[in-house]
Amino acid sequence: MPTKVQRITGWVLTGLVGLFLIGASGIPKFIDWPGKAEMMAKLEIPIELLPTLGMIEIAVVILFLIPRTAFFGAILTTGYLGGAVWAHLRVGDAWFFPIIIGVLMWLGLALRRPSIFKLVTSSTDTWCETSSG
Repeated sequence: MPTKVQRITGWVLTGLVGLFLIGASGIPKFIDWPGKAEMMAKLEIPIELLPTLGMIEIAVVILFLIPRTAFFGAILTTGYLGGAVWAHLRVGDAWFFPIIIGVLMWLGLALRRPSIFKLVTSSTDTWCETSSG
């Protein structure tokens, strides 16, 4: 059971990640802003794909923000961020920012819901056990 401070810290990190991914990354994919076409040309991403990418990004982040679907949302958001890393790496652009966002996302989830990670951190391998019945 997380302490109150851990839970609050986890939700603050979760909120910051959600605010950034939706407000500073997802929503701008739907609006026109100076330099948008140049940035997408540099990343070699067709500008017509941006609304679809924005919908995917917002959807997976919403799943992450909902407590019941947070783990599933974190996995999907990790995949999305991995695509962002690849998009930046392939054109020689800075690639570490999506990784930082992903680490903060998982840290926030770990602080607010440490029970989710019991399977991962278990000292016994319960995946391969068979009954000798």
